[in-house]
Amino acid sequence: MKQRFWNSLTLCLALLAALPAPSWAAGYTQTRYPIVLVHGLFGFDSVGPVDYFYGIASALRSGGADVYVTSVSAANSTEVRGEQLLLQVRQILAATGAAKVNLVGHSHGGPTSRYVASVRPDLVASVTSVGGVNKGSRVADVLIGAVPDVTYSVANAVSGLISFLSGSPALPQNARAAATSLSTAGTLAFNSRHPQGVPTSACGEGDYQVNGVHYFSWSGAQPYTNVLDASDPVLALTALAFNGAKNDGLVSSCSSHLGRVIRDDYALNHLDEVNQLIGISNLFETNPVTIYRQQANRLQGLGL
Repeated sequence: MKQRFWNSLTLCLALLAALPAPSWAAGYTQTRYPIVLVHGLFGFDSVGPVDYFYGIASALRSGGADVYVTSVSAANSTEVRGEQLLLQVRQILAATGAAKVNLVGHSHGGPTSRYVASVRPDLVASVTSVGGVNKGSRVADVLIGAVPDVTYSVANAVSGLISFLSGSPALPQNARAAATSLSTAGTLAFNSRHPQGVPTSACGEGDYQVNGVHYFSWSGAQPYTNVLDASDPVLALTALAFNGAKNDGLVSSCSSHLGRVIRDDYALNHLDEVNQLIGISNLFETNPVTIYRQQANRLQGLGL
């Protein structure tokens, strides 16, 4: 009888040990390599008390992750932003002694991260694209054909102001180049030069691993998510450009696919994906911060 008890207890303990750690457990987000967050169009690291990745870096650090938030041109081509990011990746590696980084890019930050992984795969362990413009955005297509030149000048000024307010060094701004990079034609050209992880089918998955770099993606698919969020009506309007295709207000779900698609239908919009506006998102969906923590734990499980 006593022997059966100990055998059963041993079995229970073994089963518990095999279960994944709960999201609140110590070390849950502790990855082997630093996590580097990369903002999208008109993005920043922080302006005053507001972080672009609102509450995300601190939540990842609380679970043991070493996290860095980069700052590239608020508006410029993918290649220009990519070279800026590459410089910061080198600086992070020099400061930490790490061999590689895990890049997590939102929106235009997705292709920006892909550029670095393409030209220097030896420095990158993984790329996670969040609402990434990996096959173009219909919103960018519409704007290129409808926006007068003066609007680009205003956008450049706004981008420069964003960089100034965030305390970033003076970075070149080129809103027209950004729009071209984010268009369907622009991303098609970019993908021909940097195809790693991009699905070859219209709405499928891409290669999970290329040149030693692991590729992941996830995105939202509900433009309007919270009546208290002032940005939601704008995203509900821009969502009309997709003619009913599933989208987050700025990027279609299929366009967001890269490598292993974790999910492309969270009830979140493009800004919810980075926990904006100041944490106001869909109360009936997984909290965006939790999704980032889950991805960090996924990377941890792969030894990244």
